[in-house]
Amino acid sequence: MDAVKAVESALQAAADPARAVNERAYLKSDLEHIGVRVPAIRKIAAAVPVADRAELLALVDALWQPPVHELRMAAIELLVRHVKLLEPSDHDVPERLIRASNSWAYVDHLAEKVTGGLIVRHPETAGVLDGYVADPNLWIRRTSLLALLPGVRSGEPDLTRLSAYGDLLLPENEFFIRKALGWVLRELAKRDPAWVIAWVEPRAAAMSGTTIREAVRHLPPADATRLLSRH
Repeated sequence: MDAVKAVESALQAAADPARAVNERAYLKSDLEHIGVRVPAIRKIAAAVPVADRAELLALVDALWQPPVHELRMAAIELLVRHVKLLEPSDHDVPERLIRASNSWAYVDHLAEKVTGGLIVRHPETAGVLDGYVADPNLWIRRTSLLALLPGVRSGEPDLTRLSAYGDLLLPENEFFIRKALGWVLRELAKRDPAWVIAWVEPRAAAMSGTTIREAVRHLPPADATRLLSRH
């Protein structure tokens, strides 16, 4: 596939071996790294012509197959850039990649921009997250929260699911779940601090430190102090 070869060539031209070593260690990755910065990967992905959904999915699969970090990042960037080409039934595409990932470096963009982007465009598909929230895979559980972020940022938050998922995930010991819940609450607090205060207050004692510190970050100082004191 010519487009894949073009991406590989462009990535190799931007490779930095020293960065590759450092990034692989930072991400604790078992993939090959060639050391290309994210802005450069995005620029390379932006230059790839994509005619339709079928071509997009074929490119994503071809880029994902080699165990190379930057190729997988490029696949994700293509999905993000062309999420409008995906159909309501395409939630299995980001889900499959998330299940094949073992790092926030891939999961977070897929969860928010692709799964969340699909839900913003097709709200009737939000029920897919109901199955994610109790999934044995921690990255799928993280996705159930991060996919709510586009709705929060657009001013149309799914407060029913956020509250229900928050209650289900409060007992979690996984750092990445605790952080994700706090992250969504933090973003919501920018637009609806009253809701966040009302939700956190009766749960403050049960929340992890990671979650509550994120949740109160954008609340009025007096409210943040009060909620932290109840933790």
